[in-house]
Amino acid sequence: MARNSASRVRQYIPLLDWGRGYDRSALADDLVAAVVVTIMLIPQSLAYALLAGLPAQTGLYASIAPIVLYAIFGTSRALAVGPVAVVSLMTAAAVGQIAEPGSAQYITAALTLALMSGGFLLLLGVFRLGFLANFLSHPVIAGFISATGILIAANQLKHILGIEASGHNLLELLVSIARHLSEANGFTMAIGVAATGFLFWVRKGLKPALRRIGFGPRLADVIAKAGPVAAVALTTLVVWAFDLADRGVATVGAVPQSLPPLTIPSFSLELWSELAAAAVLISVIGFVESVSVAQTLAAKRRQRIDPDQELVGLGAANIGAAFTGGYPVTGGFARSVVNFDAGARTPAAGAYTAAGLAFAALFLTPLIFFLPKATLGATIIVAVLSLVDFSILSKAWNYSKADFAAVGATVLITLGAGVELGVTAGVLISVLIHLYRTSRPHTAVVGRVPGTEHYRNILRHDVITDRRVLTLRVDESLYFANARFLEDRIYDLVARKPELKHVVLMCPAVNEIDMSALESLEAINARLRDIGVTLHLSEVKGPVMDRLERSHFLDQLTGRVFLSQHQAMEALARDTACDFDVDVIMPAAKKT
Repeated sequence: MARNSASRVRQYIPLLDWGRGYDRSALADDLVAAVVVTIMLIPQSLAYALLAGLPAQTGLYASIAPIVLYAIFGTSRALAVGPVAVVSLMTAAAVGQIAEPGSAQYITAALTLALMSGGFLLLLGVFRLGFLANFLSHPVIAGFISATGILIAANQLKHILGIEASGHNLLELLVSIARHLSEANGFTMAIGVAATGFLFWVRKGLKPALRRIGFGPRLADVIAKAGPVAAVALTTLVVWAFDLADRGVATVGAVPQSLPPLTIPSFSLELWSELAAAAVLISVIGFVESVSVAQTLAAKRRQRIDPDQELVGLGAANIGAAFTGGYPVTGGFARSVVNFDAGARTPAAGAYTAAGLAFAALFLTPLIFFLPKATLGATIIVAVLSLVDFSILSKAWNYSKADFAAVGATVLITLGAGVELGVTAGVLISVLIHLYRTSRPHTAVVGRVPGTEHYRNILRHDVITDRRVLTLRVDESLYFANARFLEDRIYDLVARKPELKHVVLMCPAVNEIDMSALESLEAINARLRDIGVTLHLSEVKGPVMDRLERSHFLDQLTGRVFLSQHQAMEALARDTACDFDVDVIMPAAKKT
């Protein structure tokens, strides 16, 4: 009993599991990874807070307590939790409809959104409901993230140009930017364009350049990851040295020099009702992105993660953000890859990263008073454009027109109507496409491949059939949406064969038969009986057979249930006193 209790505690607090074997070697690797990730996160956290419409320090606060809480409750050894671009934009879109950016009400709404997201994730984790995230297909998520990346980059152009612009979709943003283009600040543009170009070069060219001049791979990688810090330092120095703040260059300004404060979200039912939909969407999008990254990195080291426990870890991280001055967080792709590549071996690397960020919040914030917002905008643009990949559209077009429709609609609606409507449309379209596909299940009339006991589609293979026996293979589970389709298909086939005596439903791919489908099978059985045709089943799976045995269907079935299709055909051939070579079907053109 005690052993089971200890195992259950370790299941919900993975720290107690991996922490038992923690040694000096893991400590050294985790510390190195923490240094690299901290260097990367300082400018990135400030930038994402700007994207979310929040004070710069909020990004640092959202990267301290949440990381520690995830290290305690999460299962991934490399996932780095904190603010990410997509969730930051979704936060701005949701909270911006309720309060003015930068106001106290805005900050309170962001805290409340984090609490609601964390509570929703925690609830899903406790009840082991992680599978619900599977309703978001990967192509739809890829399309949504790409479209959101374009929106985010367009949104940051105002900081690069030094103008005021706003809009909830791409067209509104571009129109607003065009209207204010004449107000662009030359100094801001110079800083923004230079910082963007430098960061793109750092991302692609700095590491190879350092390797060519003799730097080791680890040191070259650390210096390359520190590129954004160099951009921050250089542009801040330029603004300070030339008094560019007095010439219209927008800067971060005064940032409190403190650890994350204790904050209290709102418990107003009115506010909760306004944020409920956004909280669910942010939770699901964040969880899907986080788990995808965590599973990919875990597989590289032959490790495993527990998706349901990930929900608990991410839920705890968001609740922590709500009470320490943050906003919704999740596992970020870029920072997690950096964490992995830098050698992080345990979630303790995240805790050390949090300590580094806490040090920055306490002692380094005065240094960013003159940090230009154009540099933070450039940091965001370079980060999010790496997420944009519209090749998913061509892949979907070539593979599945239905998936292309879902991805295309998600991209267009996200760009044209905003992030919330975009992801909602993607989910709905994915579900509708699934219902449409499964409502018209693939079925095939099959015959025996000569010289074998295998039965294949008569439209694809040269097969032998019996005129008096029709075998229809059903390649989908049967439920309320497709039950009537199966009825119509069988009646249509039977009507074409006046000499027919037996119908066999071959069910190797049928994993489920619900009540509606059971009623359809009963109706098929009764109608075929009335016209002198016997209904049989073959290759029924055990769980499906267990459920059928709990009904009256098998008692009413006019035929039999056969273990295999070949067994069925041999038995029916004896019963009908005819051989298998009555019909030899040789398709003129096999379908693909």
